[in-house]
Amino acid sequence: MSKIKSLILGSAAVLAAASGAQAADLPVKAKAVQYVKICSLYGAGFYYIPGTDTCIKLGGYVQLDVTLNGSAHGQPAWNNSANTGLQNRSSDAFVTRTRAQLNIDTRTASEWGVVRTYWASNFQHTSGDGPSSGVLTMDYGFVQFAGFTFGKAVSVFQTPWGANPVNVNTSNLIGGYDNSTGITQVAYTWQFGNGLSASVAVEDNRVINRAPLYNGAVIPGNATLFTGAFANAAGGQVSPDFVGNIRLDQAAFTAQLSGGVHNIHAGYYGTTEPTGHPSDEWGFAIQGGIQLKNLPTGPGDKLSFSAIYTDGAPKYVIGGTTGNSFDAFNNEGASPAFYQSFAVATLLDGVYTTGGSIQKTKVWGVQGGFEHNWSPEWQTGVFGSYTNVDYNDTASAILLTGYAPALVAGSTFNPDFKIWQVGSRTAWTPVKNLTLSGEVLYTTIDQSSTGGVTATAAGNAGLFKPAGAYEFKDQGILSGSFRVRRTW
Repeated sequence: MSKIKSLILGSAAVLAAASGAQAADLPVKAKAVQYVKICSLYGAGFYYIPGTDTCIKLGGYVQLDVTLNGSAHGQPAWNNSANTGLQNRSSDAFVTRTRAQLNIDTRTASEWGVVRTYWASNFQHTSGDGPSSGVLTMDYGFVQFAGFTFGKAVSVFQTPWGANPVNVNTSNLIGGYDNSTGITQVAYTWQFGNGLSASVAVEDNRVINRAPLYNGAVIPGNATLFTGAFANAAGGQVSPDFVGNIRLDQAAFTAQLSGGVHNIHAGYYGTTEPTGHPSDEWGFAIQGGIQLKNLPTGPGDKLSFSAIYTDGAPKYVIGGTTGNSFDAFNNEGASPAFYQSFAVATLLDGVYTTGGSIQKTKVWGVQGGFEHNWSPEWQTGVFGSYTNVDYNDTASAILLTGYAPALVAGSTFNPDFKIWQVGSRTAWTPVKNLTLSGEVLYTTIDQSSTGGVTATAAGNAGLFKPAGAYEFKDQGILSGSFRVRRTW
């Protein structure tokens, strides 16, 4: 018995020793490896790129837009080329657009300060695109280093709120500078402290800041009288725009004064080089704006206002996604002698004719809005703008040569026009970063001609429009939009 007991105890000792040895040989549990390390230097959402000292932030949104009585970007129905202004059975009653945006922000600390790159593009599908087709846009792409900005970025001429005195859905609220999708530039910014800064920039004006030129020696066809889409007599690009600003950011307000100069370079008087050409002219633009914050009406409320004046640089007032011509028809309200009423308004950098100089177009505008937060979830804004376009007497006489053959007896032609806009947007944010909003916008094209013109052939006034007389008359356009946006 004692032998059996000794054997059992000995076996237990051996097993215990073996178990202890195995336990000693087991690896100690390692601490979790942080493959993605948070970067707290530049705010929330930044992470270190593994193996580097560069921080990166990914962002973007997915958005649905539905526009009523208008076209993409919330444009009112004033565009004959897209049939929205025709107000007939060829016109879309609504347009949809789905957009997905992606942006990448990287920053690296250096002895020169922060080195930053930023890129943002949109992938979008609009009514009329094929089932699997769409558009890829390049909104921003720039490098910032030691105070410099190189690439496609928001213009330093633009106020911080741009064409959004309050949050708006439409991209066609005019009366203030709007290149919120960026313009290629080389810019430098000085920071003086206490919120005061100044910037200067050289910007590529080839498309964004150039309106067409009109050559009176080339008489347009009858159809163009209804669209304002005259042949562009501008020459090549020979000079960038030079712009700058002075800006003050405070807790209670942000204020900015901007200025810029713009080269106007025409082609030839005729169809060959020996016909000669007018000398270049320089246009200019000046803008002032202020946004008031911390208002007594409630937290987050803001009131914004800007005013702008240009001479030979009209795209600084009517820019962004807005085109260079506005035309709208009305099936009601024309005098008995006319088939329909219509308004057409054309935006030009300037006008010239053989042997003459470029006559610059003067444009000024004001824009403003107030936004109130009813609660953290509900927000309403009201906004409006006024834009005035003025051609001098010489320019008006040159433009008249294109209209004169088609004018109805007793009519007068005046290319000056005004555009009034007033609107309201209400937004609901049921959960963070998800916003549903509705907007209504009323626009008036206030033209200055009287009488009317005759379309000499069917289709000259627009698709399905018959030949006949059409009356010059102001046009009011009511449009609206619905948007759903999820930001991440």
